[in-house]
Amino acid sequence: MVVNKAVDELISLGLSEYEAKAYVALLERNPVTAYELARVSGIPTSKIYEVLSRLFDKGIVSALGEEGAKRYIPMQPDEFIESYRSRMETTLKSLKEDLASVGKVTDLSFIWNIRDYEYLMDRAERMIREAKSTLLISVWKEEMRGLEKVLEKAERTEVRIAVIHFGVPEVKIGQVFQHPIEDTIYAEKGGRGLVVVADSREVLMGTIFKDGSVEGAWSQNRGFVTMAEDYIKHDIYMMKIVRRFDRILKSTFGDRYEKLRDIFLDEDAG
Repeated sequence: MVVNKAVDELISLGLSEYEAKAYVALLERNPVTAYELARVSGIPTSKIYEVLSRLFDKGIVSALGEEGAKRYIPMQPDEFIESYRSRMETTLKSLKEDLASVGKVTDLSFIWNIRDYEYLMDRAERMIREAKSTLLISVWKEEMRGLEKVLEKAERTEVRIAVIHFGVPEVKIGQVFQHPIEDTIYAEKGGRGLVVVADSREVLMGTIFKDGSVEGAWSQNRGFVTMAEDYIKHDIYMMKIVRRFDRILKSTFGDRYEKLRDIFLDEDAG
């Protein structure tokens, strides 16, 4: 239900349950007295004045009329969102400066483990958004759909982008190289892979398994970054070769190149 969802989202922004319910109820029906608001929102009458007082202090509701005959109206949703956004941006900017003054992290060799898909994608989006010069990406269509818009913005800022895409690309952003044997890779790894290298400075690597679980990592460790960068570059070199010599490779190693990918055996398809 939309109302319940809106209440949950307001709670996630820091409002209490009663504050969220009161604000949503006011949007549905206003102006109303405190008693009427308690009745339509399900908030106990013993709590309603306390809730309204907190909302008034936060600037989310206003009162009309004199004491004893007050009726309440809500801040309009657009104004509420922009006001919240402005306050949050100011707070985050101040917090960033304050935390930086506490002490600087001098060792960036650590590797941050990632187990959550939403966090994996959020980190990928932030890396792409903050890239200044180059992006190397290895991706499947499912994750590409989620990163498409932020990649388009990066391309418009003249960030150079090279993409290894497993499966048929649905969009072309930057220089795209299609990997032709995604089914073989999926079978080998048991899932989809995502690698993002930004500005040769930081790397995100993750595997999304068949059951939806995620194993990934983010780091600015130079060795880790170089390894991931070389991995994507190597795949690009191979795709360039495949594009130009596909017929010869298929006749030598077979349609799906299993023999070519077998690193423990060096023989032709025969």
